Amino acid sequence: MRTHFDAQLASLNNELILMGSLCENAIAKAAQALLEHSKDTAFNVYKSDNVVDKKERDIEALCLSLILHQQPIASDLRFISAALKMITDMERIADQASDIAEIVMNLNFAEAGDLKLIEEMSNAAISMVNNCIDAYISRDLKMAQDVLSHDDDVDEYFIKVKTELITRIKNHDQDGQTPLDLLMIAKYLERIGDHACNIAQWVIFAITGNHNTEA
Repeated sequence: MRTHFDAQLASLNNELILMGSLCENAIAKAAQALLEHSKDTAFNVYKSDNVVDKKERDIEALCLSLILHQQPIASDLRFISAALKMITDMERIADQASDIAEIVMNLNFAEAGDLKLIEEMSNAAISMVNNCIDAYISRDLKMAQDVLSHDDDVDEYFIKVKTELITRIKNHDQDGQTPLDLLMIAKYLERIGDHACNIAQWVIFAITGNHNTEA
């Protein structure tokens, strides 16, 4: 019985890694689409969102099956419970990558101007997502805690981007739609950072049994 349970746990771990990889790819490609002015890349990100949605449903079904039929011990139950929480945030990350891609598909690049700050913000958010997934894979408590410490960096980038865009609207006689679109992209990146923090907190819980960020 335990052998079968261990095989299912290994399957859960592999499915979570795959879902994490899909999310990492979605946000990286959405950022690439913006920076390279590629509406084709944006469209590919936008239409792939349903793949992550299906993966979330599959993992949820596996977790519930493990809980209902295998009666896991406390340490195993922590990882299963954390997985149920993590996939919700992963799915939201993919949703927000799709939202960014949808904006890029309709963005007026002629009015977009310098995207350096948004590029740096996207790199910071992508790094948080990569590291929270890696922390889960390697059961690395310090890496998970480090993700939490970088949330302020993404928040600060958002403030800088917002300030720059407000100044751009004030100083230039142009349609305000493009700066607003860019502000929405920055807001989605900020939310992605928040979801990466949520995942990191559940990794900490899975390892320690403590959901406190100071664990």
